Amino acid sequence: MNDSKPTPQTQSGSPIAPLYQPPGGAPPSIGKPGEYPFTRGIYPSMYLGKMWTMRQYAGFGTPEETNARFKYLLQGGQTGLSVALDLPTQLGYDSDAPEAAGEVGKVGVAIDSLADMETVFDGIPLDKVSTSFTINATAPILLAMYEAVATKQGVARERIAGTIQNDLLKEFGARGAWIFPIRPSLRLAVDAIEYSIDRLPRFNPISIASHFRDAGATPAEEAAYTLSDGVAYVKACLERGLDIDKFAPRLSFFFYTYVNFFEEVAKYRAARRLWARLMRDTFGAKNAEAWRLRIACVCGGHSLTQAEPLNNIARTTIETMAVACAGLQSVFTAAYDEAFAIPTELSARTALRVQQIVAYESDVAKTVDPLAGSYFVEALTNEMETKISTLMDDIENQGGMVRCLEEGIIQRRIAERAFEYQRDLDAGKVPVVGVNVFKSEEPTPMAIHKVDAASEQAKAAAVKKLRATRQQAATTQALDALEQAARGSNNLMAPIYDAVMAYATVGEISDRLRKVFGVYIPSTTF
Repeated sequence: MNDSKPTPQTQSGSPIAPLYQPPGGAPPSIGKPGEYPFTRGIYPSMYLGKMWTMRQYAGFGTPEETNARFKYLLQGGQTGLSVALDLPTQLGYDSDAPEAAGEVGKVGVAIDSLADMETVFDGIPLDKVSTSFTINATAPILLAMYEAVATKQGVARERIAGTIQNDLLKEFGARGAWIFPIRPSLRLAVDAIEYSIDRLPRFNPISIASHFRDAGATPAEEAAYTLSDGVAYVKACLERGLDIDKFAPRLSFFFYTYVNFFEEVAKYRAARRLWARLMRDTFGAKNAEAWRLRIACVCGGHSLTQAEPLNNIARTTIETMAVACAGLQSVFTAAYDEAFAIPTELSARTALRVQQIVAYESDVAKTVDPLAGSYFVEALTNEMETKISTLMDDIENQGGMVRCLEEGIIQRRIAERAFEYQRDLDAGKVPVVGVNVFKSEEPTPMAIHKVDAASEQAKAAAVKKLRATRQQAATTQALDALEQAARGSNNLMAPIYDAVMAYATVGEISDRLRKVFGVYIPSTTF
C-alpha cells in the first residue's frame, strides 16, 4: 500500500482504513487478504493497489468495424479488450462456407485468417493492452494469430498479455460450441497451456468458465462444476508431465454474476478458499501463486431481460457492486440491450460507466473486503463452501468431470435446474421486475445495433481473395504438416502457428483437425 496517498474518507469526513479486522485477528478460515486461504482476496491491497480490469465484450461484422469499436472503447477509458467472435469462427468455418450463411459477423467479429486479426488490432499497441478472447474450439488458432500479430508489431512475446477462454469442457456441459470430441478437445486445451508456460509468460492460456450458470445451474452448482472443470484440466496437465507450480498460476477462471447480491459475494469467497485448499493440499502445489483463484466475470447474462431493457442497467450495477465487494480481478458489464443484439456505442459506453461509477464514486474500492465480518455474509460463505464441496466430491466419486460429461450427468442436472427455474418464474415464485411483477404494457423504444447484410458478402469475398493471392504452396505444406502432427501425440501449437503464418484460414485448419479427430455428436439419451 502507498502510504504517501492521503487517507480516504467518507463524504462526512470519517477516515476509511485500508483493512478492517476483528479484535485479535480473523479466524484462519477467513484470514487476511493476500494470505492463504484467500477468503478475503488474493492480494493484500486488492483495489487499493490496482483497480480491477474493466472490459467490454465487443466485436461484430467485419474486422474494420470491430477495430473502430475497440478504439472507441479505449478512448472512453476501458482498460482491456474482450473480443467477441461470430459463430462461424467459433465453430471452425470460414465466412464463405455454406454452414456460415446468415451468421457471419452477427454475434461477434468474423475472423478467417491472420489478415483479419491484423486488421482488428491495427493501430492498437499490443504491448499496452490486455486482450481476452471468448473462444474455445478454435482457441489455439486464435492464440497463434494474436501472437503473430504482436510479433508483426514488434512486440516481444514476453509482453503479450491477455486470455483465451479455451475451456472446452464447459462447451460439452452447458454451451454447445464444440467441434471435436471431448478427449481431442482436452488435448488441444492442454497444448495451449503447455505452449504458453514459457513462450507467453504474461498470457493466460485458459479461462475456466461457468457458463453452467447461464444454462440453468444454481450458484453452488456453477461454482462446483467450474472448479471441477479446473480439477480436470489440472489432472490433464499433470498427465502431460507439466509442473503444477508452473502451470497452475496461469489458470484463470470466469464466472457469471447475478443480482442475488449476498450469495454472489459468498460464492466467490468460498470458491477462493476451496481452490486454495485443492491446489495446496490435494495437488501439492508449493508456489503460493498456484493457490490463488484469479477470477474474471460478466455482470449480466441470463439475468438480462428484453422486457423493459433499461432495467438491466440497475441489474448490472448491483452485480458490479457484488463483484467489487467480492474482490474479483477483471469485470465485463453487459450492455442493457444485449438481450436483443450486439451493443450500440451508447449502450456499450453506459455499461462501462457502470463499472467506473461503482469504482470511483462509491467507497467500495477504498478498503479491502468491505463485507468481511458480516454475520450474513460469513454464514453464507460457510454454507456455500459446504454445498460446493459436496457437489465436487460427488463428481469425483462418479469418475471426475470428464466422465460425468461423457455420460451426460452434468447436462441432465443443468436441464433439470433450468426447467425448475422457468417453472418458478412462470408461477411468479421468482420475481423479475418488468417480467412477472410490476409489468408495464408500454413498449420501450430501443435503438438496436444491426449488422449490415453487405458485411457478410464483403467478408466472403475477402476470404476468397486471400486464398487466391497467398503463396498456396506454403499454405498447403503447413496444413499437411499440421495434419501429420495431429495423428501423433506432440503439441500442436507450433504447427498451428506455422499454418497461421502461411495465412491458412480458420476453416482450413479446423478441417484438417476434423479429418483426424472427427466431430462430437452428443448422445440423444442425455
